[in-house]
Amino acid sequence: MNNFLIANGIVKQFSNHLALDKVSMNVPEGSIFGLLGPNGAGKTTLIRIITQITAPDQGEVLFRGKKMTMEDIFHIGYLPEERGLYKKMKVGEQALYLVQLKGMSRAEGLKKLKYWFEKFEIQSWWDKKVEELSKGMAQKVQFIVTVLHDPKLLIFDEPFTGFDPINTNLVKNEILRLRDNGATVVFSTHIMSSVEELCDHIALINKGKNILEGNIDEVRSRFKPDTYELKFRGDSKTLKDALDVGFEFEEEPTRGDVGHIIIKQQLKIPVRDMVTAINSSVDIISFEEVIPGMNDIFIRAVEGTDYKE
Repeated sequence: MNNFLIANGIVKQFSNHLALDKVSMNVPEGSIFGLLGPNGAGKTTLIRIITQITAPDQGEVLFRGKKMTMEDIFHIGYLPEERGLYKKMKVGEQALYLVQLKGMSRAEGLKKLKYWFEKFEIQSWWDKKVEELSKGMAQKVQFIVTVLHDPKLLIFDEPFTGFDPINTNLVKNEILRLRDNGATVVFSTHIMSSVEELCDHIALINKGKNILEGNIDEVRSRFKPDTYELKFRGDSKTLKDALDVGFEFEEEPTRGDVGHIIIKQQLKIPVRDMVTAINSSVDIISFEEVIPGMNDIFIRAVEGTDYKE
C-alpha cells in the first residue's frame, strides 16, 4: 500500500517542553490509522502540525508524496477534540457557513447538508441555536461539517466524545463507509475497543517519542505471551504430567465435565508437539492461542514492558 501521509522526524518545542521528539508516522492510503498515546503524549500537537495549524521546528509532512502546503488543507477534514461551533448561531446557518469556507458553493452545501441531516435524523435541529444542543448533538453536527466536502484525508481527534453507544456505533459505521469509499482516516482515541474494531494500522507515541507502529495484527502478534486456552474432558493432573516441564498452568472453574485451563509456555515448544501431548492425555474440546487486546498492549508498551520481536 502507498503511504498517503508521511510525518518525518517531527520535532516541536514549547518553551521548556519538548512536545515531539523526532516523531515519524506512515499512513497507508485507504486505511484507518490509529494515533494512540496517553494524555500529554503529543498526539494533538502532531495533528495540529499535519493540518498546518502550527509548524514543526524540524521535520516535514508529506501528503500524497509531496511536501504538504496550505492548498492541501482543502482535501482534509479535521474534527478537533475541542469543538469549535459558535453557540449563538443557528445550526443550519453555521453548518452552511463552515462548508463554504471549505470551498463549496452555497447551493452544493445546502444539497449535501440536507442529505446528511436526513441521514442522521436531525432535520429538526436546523433552526436551533448550538447552545440548545447537548454535547453529543453538537458533535453530530461537527462530524457532518468535517466530512461533507468529501475530503481525501479525514482526521478525527477523540471522535466519540459525548456520544451514547447508539450514536457511537452510527459514527463508527460512517467512518468505515468513508474508508471503503476511498478516504484515508487518522483518528486519535483512548477507547481501545474502537481501535480493534476500526484500525488497520496504529502508531503509539509516549512523552513525545515513537514507541510502537505497524499493522494492528502484526503489533498484536508481537505482544503474544505464548499463552494458550484449553477446554477439555479428562483429568487435569494427567494433562499436566503429559506436558511435563516448561509450562505454567492456571485452572479456571470447571463447567460440568468440561475442564478449562490456561497454559503458559516458559520454553519455546512447537505448538504441534503441545497438541500431540495434550491429545494423548485428554479429549480436546477447544485449543486456541491467547492474543492480547489493544488495551493490554497500550499499557505494556507505555510502561516499557518487554515484548517479543
